[in-house]
Amino acid sequence: MSSVPSPPAQPDDSPDSYVGLDAEAADRQARARGWSTVRALPPGTVITMEYRSGRINFEVEAATVTRCWVG
Repeated sequence: MSSVPSPPAQPDDSPDSYVGLDAEAADRQARARGWSTVRALPPGTVITMEYRSGRINFEVEAATVTRCWVG
C-alpha cells in the first residue's frame, strides 16, 4: 500500500500583518514569504469554503487589504 502524501508546509506567517497594506505590496510580501497561492478578492465575493494548504486570501477594497485569512 502506498503512503498518503502530506501537504506542503505552510509559511509561519501572521495574516494580520497584511491588513492595511497596499494589495500589490501584500501580494509580493506573501509570495516572498513562501505562500504558493495568493488570492485577492473584492468584498462580498462568493467563494467555496474548502481549505487549501499554502493559500493566503486577501479581501481588497480601494487597493488596500482589509481582511486576510489562510486556506
